[in-house]
Amino acid sequence: MSLTTLDPRTALVAIDLQSGIVAMPTHPYPGPDVVARTAGLADAFRSHGLPVVLVRVSFAPDWADAVPGRTERGPRGLAFPEGWDVVVGELSGHAGDIRVTKHNWSAFHGTDLDVQLRRRGVTQIVLTGIATSIGVESTARDAYAHGYHVTLATDAMADADAEAHANSVERIFPRLGETGTTAETLELLAKTRA
Repeated sequence: MSLTTLDPRTALVAIDLQSGIVAMPTHPYPGPDVVARTAGLADAFRSHGLPVVLVRVSFAPDWADAVPGRTERGPRGLAFPEGWDVVVGELSGHAGDIRVTKHNWSAFHGTDLDVQLRRRGVTQIVLTGIATSIGVESTARDAYAHGYHVTLATDAMADADAEAHANSVERIFPRLGETGTTAETLELLAKTRA
C-alpha cells in the first residue's frame, strides 16, 4: 500500500529511541539509522508546526511500576545501566516536543498521550521506533482503536528479531494503517503543506 494523505493535524510519534534500546543489535536497520531517519522526520514536522512526540520506556529500580503479569521472557528484574532510558541526543533538546514516559508496550496505555494529541487536534500519527513488533506495533494497534489514522514509516523502525519485524510490517501494519518509507512520508508532507 502506498501513502495517500497526511491530515492537517498529523503528529510524529517516535517510540523508545533511547540510549539503551538504540544500542541493541536490530534488524533490518541498525538503531542509528532508525534515529537518523526519525530525526529527519522530526525536523520536517517541527518546520511545519506539527507535533513531535518522544516516547520512552522506563521502570523504577524496584520494578514497582512494571506490568505485573508472569511471562516466560521479559526484562523484569534486569538491572539497566545509568541513562539507558534517556532519549537520544539527535532527537532531544526541542522544548516544544511532547514527552511521554510509558511503563507498558503501548505509548497509549497508562499515559496522557491520547489527551496530549486530542488537545492539539491531532487526527493522524506517523510512527517510528524500536522495537517494531513490541512498542511500535502495540502503539499502532491502540492508535487505530482510538480512531487515529495511522501511518508507519517502515524504514524508521527496527526490531531485535528480523522475522518479528517482517511480520509486523507485512501482516499487521496494513490492517492498522498505511505503510511507506521515510522519503515517501517526507514527500507527502511537503506536498500536503505546500
